[in-house]
Amino acid sequence: METISIPKGFRVTSEQFDQLAQAEQLARMELTKDGELIVMSPTGGEAGRKNRRLTQQLGNWTDRDGTGEAFDSSTVFTLPNGAKKSPDASWIKLDKWNTLTLKEKQGFSPVVPDFVIELVSPSDLKNQKYKDLQAKMHEYLDNGVRLGWLIEPSAKTVEIYRVGQQVEILNNPQTLSGEDILPGFTLDLSEIF
Repeated sequence: METISIPKGFRVTSEQFDQLAQAEQLARMELTKDGELIVMSPTGGEAGRKNRRLTQQLGNWTDRDGTGEAFDSSTVFTLPNGAKKSPDASWIKLDKWNTLTLKEKQGFSPVVPDFVIELVSPSDLKNQKYKDLQAKMHEYLDNGVRLGWLIEPSAKTVEIYRVGQQVEILNNPQTLSGEDILPGFTLDLSEIF
C-alpha cells in the first residue's frame, strides 16, 4: 500500500474533493473555503466511544421528537462559503432537509446544519488543533449554524457558540440544553467526561 504526504496548504477544487472522497473511502477529509484539503486522523477508541454516545443521544432524541434529522461524523455538508465540513454530530430541521433533492441528500448536501457538536480528541490536543476547532465553530456560525457545542472531555469544559453572542464556557457541566434550537433535547455528559 502506497502512502502519500499531503503538504500543509495543499489545495484542490470542489470537484476534485468529491472525486478524492469517492476514491478514498477510508480517509475523513474536509475542504476549507479556500480549497485547502484537510485529511483528519482516524479516531482512537476512547474518542470513538464518546462520539458514539453523543450521536446516540442526539439520534434517540431526534427519533422521538420528529422535527429534524441527526447526522454522524461521517457526513459532509457543503457550506455557503464553499467549505465542506464534517461535524462530529449535527442536526437539521426537517423542513430545511426536505427542501433538498434526493441527489443533494445523497451527496455532500448543500445545507447548513442548525446545530453541530465537535468533540475534542486526544489527537487534537496532541497536535495543537484546538484553535482550529474553535475557528471551525466560528465558521459554522458565519455560515448559518444556530447553536454549536465544542466539548473538551479531558478538561471537562464546553464552549457554547450562539449566533450574535460571545462564546460561553462551562466548566464541568452535567448536562447541556438544546435551548430553543432543539427544544427538549438534553445531552447527558456523564459518559463523555
